[in-house]
Amino acid sequence: MVVLYILYFLVLVIVALIGYAVLQIKLVGMNVKDFWSFIEANQTLDKLYVLSKRYQNMNAQQQIIFLYEAERMFDAFEKVPSALWEEEYDKYSIVLENYRNIKMNRWIKANA
Repeated sequence: MVVLYILYFLVLVIVALIGYAVLQIKLVGMNVKDFWSFIEANQTLDKLYVLSKRYQNMNAQQQIIFLYEAERMFDAFEKVPSALWEEEYDKYSIVLENYRNIKMNRWIKANA
């Protein structure tokens, strides 16, 4: 019986912590879905950062995938306050620069 009370108490604490986290996200003015997509985009940023170091060696298909993933990441980052990701700004700017370079090179090749 005591184990059941402890289990109920732990479930109550977990629900309270989740509710508190959701409340904090709402107080910042964000949706929980936007925050979750930001977390996923942050992981994508790390992968794109590694790829952006060798973007000149990418073939056309890899460039298209890079562009698509970068656009999704940029959209997710725009939905959250910049204070959340200011420590990732250097990676973000490198990925953005390479995104622009790839777009420009593809545009030049298409119009040549």
